[in-house]
Amino acid sequence: MTVGTVIAVLLALGLVLIGAVAVVALVRARGGDGHAAAVVERVSALSGRLEQMAVGAAAGQAELRRAFDERLDAIAKRVGDTLTEQGRHHHSLLEGLKERLAVIDQAQKNITELSGQVVGLQDVLANKQARGAFGEIQLNDLVSSILPPSAYRFQAPVGEGRRADCLLMLPNPPGAIAVDAKFPLESYHALRTAEDDAARIQARRGFRDAILKHVADIAERYIVPGETAESALMFVPSEAVYAELHANFPEVVERSFKARVWIVSPTTLMATLNTVRAVLKDAHMREQAGVIQDEVLRMLADVARLAERVDSLEKHFEQANKDVRQIRISADKVTGRGERITQLELGQAGEQADATLAPPEQRDVAE
Repeated sequence: MTVGTVIAVLLALGLVLIGAVAVVALVRARGGDGHAAAVVERVSALSGRLEQMAVGAAAGQAELRRAFDERLDAIAKRVGDTLTEQGRHHHSLLEGLKERLAVIDQAQKNITELSGQVVGLQDVLANKQARGAFGEIQLNDLVSSILPPSAYRFQAPVGEGRRADCLLMLPNPPGAIAVDAKFPLESYHALRTAEDDAARIQARRGFRDAILKHVADIAERYIVPGETAESALMFVPSEAVYAELHANFPEVVERSFKARVWIVSPTTLMATLNTVRAVLKDAHMREQAGVIQDEVLRMLADVARLAERVDSLEKHFEQANKDVRQIRISADKVTGRGERITQLELGQAGEQADATLAPPEQRDVAE
């Protein structure tokens, strides 16, 4: 029951009372006291019902207000919990966002540092001497990380007054293999920076001529009959240059094969060095196999001598067993004779004791 219903009931109760009073007055004015009493009684009953309705309406209003307050509190609590949970979720999202921003910031710093390093690397590669040193350092790192120290030598003398950047010490055959790391990158940069077709054609010709000249120089300087192997390695410290050679200059690669100068990149050099390590391991195993065979022959001779000594010792043991058996027989004979002697002496001693203990007349007889 709503507030409007309660007010309507109260107004109706007031109107009924007013109407009852008016009716009673009218009846009395006409002289009907009996009818007036009946009307008053009915009005009183109606008033009681209206009062009960008003009380019920008030109680319903109070219950409705209490339920409304409880519902409002529950809704407020739910809204508060939801806001708190959303606040926590938003806080966690903000924390994750801060962490990601920190990671992005660090990545940005790394990219900036890497850009500076790339610029520095370009400056290094722009200088011929620095570029040669860069190739040698990369070659040194690859060789020293794969081969044992006894399998290579850096700046090793080859021929008369020449030094190879690296000399791989392989057994004969094939022999020591020289590796050159001074690759001419100027012609490659000219090829990459050519702007028109004419400049590109000229750069391709210059690049091909520079590579062929370098191949010829390596074949002349680092392939020494009787001192090195019949081939050498030209180390290209760039996978891009190696791919350019094999993709667009197959005639250069073919002529390098004919000159027995193998062009290698960092990746292919790693594979070559692993093959060299396998060859060295196999040669070392062959050397050790001869040593092991000699040791086995010596061990067999030692085993034969050991067998002879075991036979001799066995003969000594047999003779010793025979001597022990003879000694045991002699000991048994001595023991038997000793027992017989002991029994003989005990028998004589018993007869003397009996003679001593006998009466005088018997002792004389015994004696």
